[in-house]
Amino acid sequence: MSDLIVRAAEPADMAAIHRIYTHEVLHGIATFEEVPPDLSEMTRRWQAVCDAGLPWLVAERAGAVVGYAYAGRYHARSAYRFTLEDSVYIAPEARGAGVGKALLRRLIALCGSGGARQMLAIIGNSGNAGSVGLHRSLGFADVGVLRSVGFKHGRWIDVVVMQLALGAGDATLPSD
Repeated sequence: MSDLIVRAAEPADMAAIHRIYTHEVLHGIATFEEVPPDLSEMTRRWQAVCDAGLPWLVAERAGAVVGYAYAGRYHARSAYRFTLEDSVYIAPEARGAGVGKALLRRLIALCGSGGARQMLAIIGNSGNAGSVGLHRSLGFADVGVLRSVGFKHGRWIDVVVMQLALGAGDATLPSD
């Protein structure tokens, strides 16, 4: 793993990010999106995360982006302002090599130091042992499973909800 670099995403990374996400949209069930967004839409999404002051990271190996992760607001309503949702996507050829763990570990650290108090993982596919295991390995607890809430590639898909307290979690009130 020493050759893996985790850093903030930059505009030059967007083509690789778009390629990774497009593959998941077309072939996977980790996202419930069924039509891949174009490159300009992916860039708009990245910019919105950055404009919100939240991290969007890439993992780079040998000069190539092999994965990315970002945090977004769980919901727009103000009462949810201390709760974030993580998203992690890894290129097919880089899966199982610790890329997701390096990205998520850094994302958790950045979000915890940024004042967020809870992080949720909304994992498409209850059979996604890789993502569920990744989140458990970094302290996420199982919250529940939403059965058959998505339909993609001709099948019903569950969603696993996991949660991690960041910083003081709910032990203290936020300073707003």
